Amino acid sequence: MLNIKRIYDEPSDEDGIRILVDRLWPRGISKERAKIDFWFKDIAPSNELRKSFHEAAIDFKEFKAKYLRELSEYGRRHNSSAEPDSDNSIAEISRLLKTGGKDITLLYGLKDEINNNAAVLKEFILKSA
Repeated sequence: MLNIKRIYDEPSDEDGIRILVDRLWPRGISKERAKIDFWFKDIAPSNELRKSFHEAAIDFKEFKAKYLRELSEYGRRHNSSAEPDSDNSIAEISRLLKTGGKDITLLYGLKDEINNNAAVLKEFILKSA
């Protein structure tokens, strides 16, 4: 199962594999408290997109559309790579879902539990699987 959760919420055993999917490390969280297994900042929204959304220059609908385009481009770039061992965080999450035997929790920092990058990423991964 693929879940999302704020990194500021207490970690639990039900989280399974914990993956931070923000580009920036969350304020006030130590690495010990975060208890993350992976930090995939390469699949977080670009700095420009993140800033536009945080500054309310764009609404969530526009943010989501642009972020989905970024994720699609990321997938095309990594799937067409000539190097078979090139890092592909989306493929790694999909592989963990299929073979890991544990739940996976995508961690994000925003206060909004519905309109955030982890929710968009979860939707993207589940549609791609």
